[in-house]
Amino acid sequence: MKTIIHKADSRGFANHGWLQANHSFSFANYHNPEKVHFGALRVLNDDIIAPKMGFGTHPHDNMEIITIPLKGVLKHKDNMGDAWLSVLPGEVQVMSAGTGVQHSEINGSVDEHLSLFQIWIFPNKQNVAPRYDQKSFDINERKNKLQTLVSSIDENHEGSLKIHQDAVISRIDLDENTLFEYKLKSENHGVYIMTISGKVLIDDTVLETRDAAGISETKSFTIKAEESSSLVFIEVPMEF
Repeated sequence: MKTIIHKADSRGFANHGWLQANHSFSFANYHNPEKVHFGALRVLNDDIIAPKMGFGTHPHDNMEIITIPLKGVLKHKDNMGDAWLSVLPGEVQVMSAGTGVQHSEINGSVDEHLSLFQIWIFPNKQNVAPRYDQKSFDINERKNKLQTLVSSIDENHEGSLKIHQDAVISRIDLDENTLFEYKLKSENHGVYIMTISGKVLIDDTVLETRDAAGISETKSFTIKAEESSSLVFIEVPMEF
């Protein structure tokens, strides 16, 4: 088993006033040659956005973009006909940029900060038709068990959002002292684990709030929750 550890305080940080951004991988003005991507996972940004502020209209192409709001109200607008849709905690948003899309994202609240993860994954198909989707997930369905949020559009996994990559994004909320075995799709896959909150043990490695680990070259591994913990798993092909 190959493991890389990214402690929370080792991430790139940008303070734009209205935006506090932590970058797990090289992004914008943050560049670390050892943190460019993890397999097909290109970006994991942990953003806090001030009330009424956000990202103006900007383009993307040939990227799978997933947004997971953690607190607050995200508002989304794009050139595919989606006008200021609300995306709330418990919901997940996906966008296949494909041949090109223009979109805006803002904090829809006038008095509460917005906290979210934004994930970019390299697609396995180029120049697809742009698409948008969002879905609400029941928090009770990830209590000490894996809840699949996103999977490949080429698979018949019911209940999950779809992207153009052989990837899986999932969440779990673990009670204190719970053991959980994570099984990877294949030996070509690796999984990037972000600790949303809490404290977990993987082998002899302790991960606390916003610490992350990338695990590959194994079929499975076991996680022990040292305290009540919430995790997101981003499983991607390591070669693509």
